[in-house]
Amino acid sequence: MLLIAAVPGAAQSGASPAPASHELHWLIPYPGADVAMRATLRLPIGRGPFPLAVVSHGTSESEKLREDYDEPAFDVISSWLVKRGYAVLLPQRPGHGETGGRYLESSGSCDAARYLDAGNATAEALKIAIEYAEGYSFILKGPVLLVGHSAGAWGSLALAASDPKIVRAVINFSGGRGGHSYGVPNRNCAPERLVQAAAAFGAGTKAKTLWLYAENDSFFSPELSRAMAEAFRAAGGPIEYHLLPALPDDGHYLIFLPDAVPLWGPIADTFLKRLR
Repeated sequence: MLLIAAVPGAAQSGASPAPASHELHWLIPYPGADVAMRATLRLPIGRGPFPLAVVSHGTSESEKLREDYDEPAFDVISSWLVKRGYAVLLPQRPGHGETGGRYLESSGSCDAARYLDAGNATAEALKIAIEYAEGYSFILKGPVLLVGHSAGAWGSLALAASDPKIVRAVINFSGGRGGHSYGVPNRNCAPERLVQAAAAFGAGTKAKTLWLYAENDSFFSPELSRAMAEAFRAAGGPIEYHLLPALPDDGHYLIFLPDAVPLWGPIADTFLKRLR
């Protein structure tokens, strides 16, 4: 694996290296955190410039679990997006895996969970990654597509609310925070706070959002995902919500399952076509 260490100002100077392959590996500086985010960029065939899609991983309040995180791959959704002409950026945020550094996304105690703060911290990392990628000439400048899983989807919604000019649309796979409270499936920390935070995101969001959940999601039940979606919609957030059938093992991980693509793929294709 070739890691391209970021040189301050290099990407922004216009001295963008032509892609030597269809997969690049970057170290993206995170200002103020004394860490560089490991990131993979997957490119379609051609010279570009390509529209950018940022795919965001989940998180855990467990330091041990975060240390063991692999660098994000998301092979299923990445391949799907590349085939549709997107350059796909997969950043590993601070406090996770080989990126390491201080964890910035904690939601705090279970009963008084700070889901807005946690989402905004994830959003900040995504914004830094986007700004870095857009410094290269083969990346199209302008609003980007955000695709996230679990906490990554939650942070994507947070960014759409906090900085709407840089977000074209959001595809939310199984998004939320506080699931598996104390390691127990189908138990959530302060779900009412999660619904309230979803409403706050909806009030600030202008971009279209697609929400995809499965019936057997052990982190966010159908009742909870519907409540979040309704709160987001009631606050003014543009939303299309779909509850997919139960999937093998745990539907929370539908973004990773090749067999789930026939369920969500046509929905997402129609959603993206409406953005044109």
